[in-house]
Amino acid sequence: MSELEPGGVPAIFDDVDLSGARFSMVNLTDATFRSVGLHGVVMRDVEISAMRVDGEVESLVVNGVEVAQYVEEELDRRFPERPLFRPTTADGFREAWALDERLWAQTVERARRLPEQRLHESVDEEWSFIQTLRHLAFASESWVGRGVLGDPSPWHPLSLPWDQMRPRQGVPHDRGARPSLDDALALRLEAMALVRGVIDGLTDEQLDRPGEPLQGPGWPDEGDAFSARACLRIVLNEEWAHRWYAERDLSILEEREADGAP
Repeated sequence: MSELEPGGVPAIFDDVDLSGARFSMVNLTDATFRSVGLHGVVMRDVEISAMRVDGEVESLVVNGVEVAQYVEEELDRRFPERPLFRPTTADGFREAWALDERLWAQTVERARRLPEQRLHESVDEEWSFIQTLRHLAFASESWVGRGVLGDPSPWHPLSLPWDQMRPRQGVPHDRGARPSLDDALALRLEAMALVRGVIDGLTDEQLDRPGEPLQGPGWPDEGDAFSARACLRIVLNEEWAHRWYAERDLSILEEREADGAP
């Protein structure tokens, strides 16, 4: 692959496996990476400026310094409620979910101050606010309805998987649907009630009890089995991350509205 000079025609790599690839004398200025695995990547003799990384960073060494833990500690400092989203006991899960309900109620109240058309708008090609609500419903249905309760097909037609998920039998994937905010919230609240029902009756003994293998096509995969702890931690991680993104994007939508942007 030849070096791309500034101002050249950008290459597009979509659904490509570049595992083990070697890049030398390559210009990646202004490149965008979405839904990319970067496990075990080594970069040497690189120049980095104005680079932004958003995602799950478990280990990152920069000039010999492991920085991922610093990032986690700084996020916990900025958001003191964040550690509660990593519970270890049944009571901790109940506390985390109650907090999540309160935080999301505040976010929805903020969103309602905008015209509904803004809530269908994308910011930097991310999901709109209404699409985010639909995705969180999908996450709860998948990991609690299917993963914990064993429902082989728990999804509402408006539920929204992640964009890169390949078609799966029986799993909805209508990114272009434009339900009203109230319809999206009804779906979202029904899925949240599903999680609340499981958490309310949860005991410490149940947290790590192996689940039954999942039946039928869908997500998570047929034949997989998970503990309640694993499923609920995934849901809490989704809840935290997507509220963070939603709050970030609502700030931009508010600026657009204030400026009268179309």
